[in-house]
Amino acid sequence: MFTVEQLVEKISVAEQQMDYVRHPEGLYKPIRYILSEGGKRIRPLLVLMAYNLFKDDVDDAMSLALGLELYHNHTLMHDDVMDNADMRRNKPTVHKVWNENTAILSGDAMLLLACKYVSRVPEKYAGDIMSLFLETALEICEGQQLDMEFERRNDVSAEEYIEMIRLKTAVLLACSLKGGAMLGGVSADDAEKIYNFGLYMGLTFQLQDDLLDVYGDPAVFGKNIGGDILCDKKTFLLIKAEELAMGQQREILDKYIGNQNCDREEKIKAVISVYNALNVRGLCEERMEQYFERGMEALDEMSVPAAKKTVLKEFAISLLHRNL
Repeated sequence: MFTVEQLVEKISVAEQQMDYVRHPEGLYKPIRYILSEGGKRIRPLLVLMAYNLFKDDVDDAMSLALGLELYHNHTLMHDDVMDNADMRRNKPTVHKVWNENTAILSGDAMLLLACKYVSRVPEKYAGDIMSLFLETALEICEGQQLDMEFERRNDVSAEEYIEMIRLKTAVLLACSLKGGAMLGGVSADDAEKIYNFGLYMGLTFQLQDDLLDVYGDPAVFGKNIGGDILCDKKTFLLIKAEELAMGQQREILDKYIGNQNCDREEKIKAVISVYNALNVRGLCEERMEQYFERGMEALDEMSVPAAKKTVLKEFAISLLHRNL
């Protein structure tokens, strides 16, 4: 079994050898820029770790790993345009370095490159892998649409939010795991179990992101703190606060949520004060723990020797305990 560090090194070497040095330079330079920004390479790691549960020659799963990482960064490039985000991984976003048109077009090119890499899996698995990938990509678009619609609603429930992040975030982690396992020759039953493991890890991961946006260290998180609050983004924290707020807390939320003309720092500070008073952080952490446990149960049920699942388990635990 490979360690996470060994797999990261393999992914890094493979990324440097990717064959997308084409013209015009202006289309591909933003792609190299966003890929060079860093990131944990979670999705390609999950592909290789899932494959490694069954086979040792992880290089045979690298095209799928690279394809899903390209796809993920394609979504980030477009999301940053839609969110008008200034920073990504401690660096200016692509549309800030270049412009929105460049970010959209280079993002489209990344999507097509992703399809090319995903399609390079062995012919025996190509149809099923591509079907899984395309269904996942469509679900992510559905999740993004729900996310945008939620911005115009004041009645979003916690369960609606969970369904949105399942689509927008969790399904790609689940796809990465299931795709890697499929290439390794997983049984149909275990394929669904590892997919469910990925779903629950994805839900946990996104709820953690909600916390990091409010309580994280910008130097660690890679984005400015309070961005979700400033753009009135429906997160688990805000939804629960809206549900529970009364009296003074309700007055504060009514004053600041939806108000784009107030002082930015004042708004962040005021809304966080409501979060603290209502302990929505604790509620979010409780939900995270529930999903994490369900994911671990799904992984434990797979008919794979426990020792082989150690690296994957430890990686999942490290995601749950990212620095706040």
